[in-house]
Amino acid sequence: MWYEILPGMAIMGVCLSIPGLATIFMHRLCNGGKEKRIARYPYEWTLMERDRRLSGVNKHFVSKGLENIN
Repeated sequence: MWYEILPGMAIMGVCLSIPGLATIFMHRLCNGGKEKRIARYPYEWTLMERDRRLSGVNKHFVSKGLENIN
C-alpha cells in the first residue's frame, strides 16, 4: 500500500536535514551564540568591512568568550 513508503521517507527526511541543522548550530557555537552575518546588499558589506577595520583583529566578529584566548 501507499503508506508503506512513509517510514522510509521519514528516515530520508531526517538524514537530509541533519547537515543543515548541524551547520546552523556550529555557526552559533563558533560565533558566540550569534547568527552568521550575511551581506545581501553592498551597504551591508560596507558595514561589515567597517566593523572589521574598527575591531583591530581583522575579523568581522570576535566572541566575548574567545577574545582572551587569542
